[in-house]
Amino acid sequence: MQLPATEFQVGDHVRWNSEAGFVTGRIIRIHTADFDYKGHLHRASEAEPQYEIKSDKSDHVAAHKGSALHKID
Repeated sequence: MQLPATEFQVGDHVRWNSEAGFVTGRIIRIHTADFDYKGHLHRASEAEPQYEIKSDKSDHVAAHKGSALHKID
């Protein structure tokens, strides 16, 4: 099931699965157009935005599609 693009907002606390297990963080930016991130082109659109999330445990910032994210309290 595809979730609407408005599911997540800047400031939302989310969780995602990484190579090291589950990570939590806060959304700091929403991309609705293709963008370069860490030397890689990431595809994004109004219908399928990508989110930049800052990890709770470090200063690491990740970019993910909404389908990889789960909102938490």
